[in-house]
Amino acid sequence: MSRSAVLSDSQWALIQPVLPSSTGRAGRPFRDDRHVVEGIIYRYRCGLPWRDVPAEFGPWQTLWKRHRRYSGEGVWDEVLSVLLTDADARGLVDWSVSIDSTINRAHQHAANLPRDTGAPSNYTNLREEPADHAIGRSRGGLSTKIHALVDGHGRPLVLLTSPGQAGDSPMFPYLMDQLRIARSGAGRPRTRPERVRADKAYSSRAIRAHLRERGIEAVIPQPSDQIGHRIRRGSRGGRPPGFDRDDYKNRNVVERNFATFKQWRGLATRYDKLAITYRGGAVLRAITIWSKALIGAHSH
Repeated sequence: MSRSAVLSDSQWALIQPVLPSSTGRAGRPFRDDRHVVEGIIYRYRCGLPWRDVPAEFGPWQTLWKRHRRYSGEGVWDEVLSVLLTDADARGLVDWSVSIDSTINRAHQHAANLPRDTGAPSNYTNLREEPADHAIGRSRGGLSTKIHALVDGHGRPLVLLTSPGQAGDSPMFPYLMDQLRIARSGAGRPRTRPERVRADKAYSSRAIRAHLRERGIEAVIPQPSDQIGHRIRRGSRGGRPPGFDRDDYKNRNVVERNFATFKQWRGLATRYDKLAITYRGGAVLRAITIWSKALIGAHSH
């Protein structure tokens, strides 16, 4: 297999029917979809400038425009949604989910657009480019965070981006709101996991109350300052929250998910100027992960 090989025929058979060229949408059909999609994947896998993607994938301008369009119109999200529906119907989705974030350095090519660092981001409309382009200044310089909600096997269900200095806890409700896996038959989409595993950064009354109200088990340890505050209050501090220490050991799947993501150099370092296209690359990575899982299930 050549170094430029990207998608297997089986993977393409899962992805291609959801793309605009196959769903009868208005506009001129894209006959070169596979080459272009593979070129986009190749670019993120290798971390190349768009101009340096091998000519065998087609003109670099076409790759960029198609990725910008598919990211902005939610096509990549739609493809991932279809794959998740199929995976859930086959029992492949483990609903004991984990949440965390990873911080990625923004290359100088990604950070040369004007940005409003004080503007609030709209995480309910993923097609709208945030005013800060999801780039912020943290200890390591300009950076972006990828926030992920993964299933019990570490496969991504929801992906969001934020500036690098943003906290993890405020992103929790947005990640949970985006968790919607449609049923293959009749019925409303599934939105409620069995349990949520998260580290101490997510230990807050609001998050625990949110999970408790929805009947979701919280597997979240308390930081030492919260423990000390409760003890100092005595009986008024209430009982300590339940915590399954053995189950918490399974949270490492989210860390392994990030290790898998960062095998794509274009995600480990952000080269994209737009948050929409950078997140689109992350969703595309999730598409390749789930398509492989579905192919594995078919073969068995």
